[in-house]
Amino acid sequence: MLGAFRSALATPDLRRKILFTLGMVVLYRLGATIPSPGVSYPNIQQCIEQIEGSGSQSVYSLLNLFSGGALLQLSVLSLGIMPYITASIIVQLLQVVIPRFEQLKKEGQSGQAKLTQYTRYLTIALAILQGTGVVALAVRGQLFQGCSVSPIPDDSVLNLITIVVVMTAGAAVLMWMGELITERGIGNGMSLLIFVSIAARIPAEGGAILQSHGGLVFAVVCCFAVVIIGTVVFIEQAQRRIPVQYAKRMIGRRMYGGTSTYLPLKVNQAGVIPVIFGSSLLYLPQLIGQLAGNQDSWWARFIQTYIVDPSSWVHILLYMALIVFFAYFYVSITFNPEERADDMKKFGGFIPGIRPGRPTAEYLNFVLSRITLPGALYLGIIAILPNFFLGITGSGQNQNFPFGGTAVLIMVNVGLDTVKQIESQLTQRKYEGFLR
Repeated sequence: MLGAFRSALATPDLRRKILFTLGMVVLYRLGATIPSPGVSYPNIQQCIEQIEGSGSQSVYSLLNLFSGGALLQLSVLSLGIMPYITASIIVQLLQVVIPRFEQLKKEGQSGQAKLTQYTRYLTIALAILQGTGVVALAVRGQLFQGCSVSPIPDDSVLNLITIVVVMTAGAAVLMWMGELITERGIGNGMSLLIFVSIAARIPAEGGAILQSHGGLVFAVVCCFAVVIIGTVVFIEQAQRRIPVQYAKRMIGRRMYGGTSTYLPLKVNQAGVIPVIFGSSLLYLPQLIGQLAGNQDSWWARFIQTYIVDPSSWVHILLYMALIVFFAYFYVSITFNPEERADDMKKFGGFIPGIRPGRPTAEYLNFVLSRITLPGALYLGIIAILPNFFLGITGSGQNQNFPFGGTAVLIMVNVGLDTVKQIESQLTQRKYEGFLR
């Protein structure tokens, strides 16, 4: 693998793509450290230190993870790539609900361009909404609960509007940078930006474990990390290959078809989407309670104690159930067995022993429902690993297990996808590298 990377760096066009990607990553990390105008940087740092000292759990941990810690810094790029992710998921779900979107999906490149444009517009709208919510919570003192100073000293309307506009512009710039990386760099730009954001948090979280629990616990965590990453790589690559045979067809004077191939169905067909949906829903009740301003009621205390607290068994079981539910839900709307069976029948393909048409669709639905369950359980187990780690080590709730949950799933998926793209480009240039 290292030899393949050396070969990639020795190729002029691949070297330019890699250097361009690294340059964009550096610009992204620089923007994540620049505070927005009107935000007091010393006050922000004081609030973060007070929160870390108290060990309080923030409902914005997932958003802060995807922004590489920039959200709680209220920086220019504090919203991160999350608005674009949310917009992409919404547009993908609407393709099943709205016939117009489904038609655009089938129109090929022109329809995909229109869907991309709709995603951009929705990203800006969500960025404005999310930026307004973050600024409002920061002014009301609910973004940093228990902080004695205000992160935004000047709470005038003009100053708050300026901060929201800057954050929205930062989200638009990140969206543009991600598309540039996809077009001119290596890998998927949006995924790489998320990868960099998560990777930026690992040294701080690992250092916190080392300081609070010592070298022995840190060594055990590193050993667990190797096992977890190896398991995730193995299962992410696992797939059920359904054999497909194409009949021979005579077109003019030439014979076509007669080939054998397979239809790959991944064990984890849903990816990391169920984990994102499940964690977002778990923190939604507390977020609504904070916006309502009623934190002393019995239901607010119940939510904080049993629903939001990651060490609670109610939280763990509910989290697991939500992940399994969303895994089945997302697979059902992204993989249509009837459509796949019709495509196979149209091109003369069939599964040996299964009649084309409806029996093929029923067989694909049967296989998909069986392999989705282990995939959903695998997602749930990986996602709740940080919760068990908090309970075993007695860590503060603000700390995370660096190699568990959403972080390791995203990093492994993005890493594998990037390596495959480099491999394909090396194969085109007749480099052996990864093929050995």
